[in-house]
Parts: sequence; structure tokens; C-alpha cells
Amino acid sequence: MRYGKVSKGLFVGRPNRFVADVDLGGIRERVHVKNTGRCKELLVPGAVVYLHAATGPNRTTRYDLIAVEKKGRLINIDSGAPNSVFLEFLQSGSYLEAVSLIKSEVRYGSSRFDFYVEEGEKRIFLEVKGVSLEENGVVLFPDAPSRRGVKHVEELARSISEGYQARIIFVAQMRGALYFAPHRRMHPAFADALVRAKQAGVGIEAYDCFVAPDSLTLAGALEVRLA
Repeated sequence: MRYGKVSKGLFVGRPNRFVADVDLGGIRERVHVKNTGRCKELLVPGAVVYLHAATGPNRTTRYDLIAVEKKGRLINIDSGAPNSVFLEFLQSGSYLEAVSLIKSEVRYGSSRFDFYVEEGEKRIFLEVKGVSLEENGVVLFPDAPSRRGVKHVEELARSISEGYQARIIFVAQMRGALYFAPHRRMHPAFADALVRAKQAGVGIEAYDCFVAPDSLTLAGALEVRLA
């Protein structure tokens, strides 16, 4: 996926989850943060950040903060980007060869999964999770506890018993990670739910991305370590 015009600035502060102050060529600009996660290890004063010039009705900011540099690695933090990137991958035929149907935001039980796909007789639910947290080369999810995330995993597991296939795809919004693991220290219930889901037949997959200030592209598969 590609953004339009992108500008480079320096992170100043984050008054709340939704906005940040950025030094843009000596001018302090309040921008929208396209990630409501904590991102504490990324959004630190003085960090180099990248802004996408955005337009739209009722906007109070001119830019979206979409990426940040961390120790020489560029990390995309746009929470909407992983779905767009994976949809491009899905539509290209590189993920599944004979897709006859792709639907987005499909309800199942009390959850809404990112994609429902049909390939021949196969009916497949796909849930995509963006990952921007990295520690010592390992990409981790989540960066904060979420009951909703556990519920999604549990309902994907339940769909297996009703004849569906189900997969959870973790998209690391960076390049060069060693492997993916659930962030057990942060949310043990989510890590345990992933293990149970795999035992029930849910596929657990992870990929990294090629990241540029103005683009994000799926790169290759990452090893998944649930233990």
C-alpha cells in the first residue's frame, strides 16, 4: 500500500491516545495518531516520525502520524495498514491460489472478523493483527490487555467445530524481526487463548513487511513461537 505526500518531523509529545505534537521544520504541529496503542517505546521525545498529509471533512488536524524510527529501524504504526497490506496480498493470489470470494468485516457469533474467504469448498475466516511492538528482535502482541482480543481468538476456535477454517495473521509492521511471540508478560490470557486455538485447529501465522516512509508491503513469513 502507498500513502500520498509524506513529511518528516520530530516527535515532541502525546497529550492523549489520539493526537501528538510534532516539530515540523521548526513549527509545532498537532497531528492525528493512527494507532491508539501505547507505543511508549516508539513515541519518545526527539524520535524521527513520518506524517501523511490527510484530507477529509470535519478534520481538526492536517496530518496523520504513520511511522517512526527506532534505533535505525523504520516501524509503521498505522493501525489500519495491516488489513490493507494483507488484502493486497490476498487479492494477488500469492496467499491462496483459487479464491472465489473475499468479504471484509464479516460477523460471526458476537465477533466481527476481518475477512471471510472462499476457496473451492473451503470457508475461511481470517483475523489480521498489526504488530508494532519489538523487544530484542522479537515482535510481540498485544502491547496492552484486551478482552476483545481474547474473545476473537475463542470464537475463531469455535468456528472450526462448525466446518470453517480459521487463521490469525500477525503482521509485523517492520522488517528484520527474529520471530513472533504472544506477549505473555503483558497479557497471559491472550497467550493461553492462542495455544488453545492452535490445538483446536486455528492457523497462527506471522509476516513481516518492507517499510518505507510512504509505503508498506508484505515481505515474508516469520516463525511463530507460542510457548
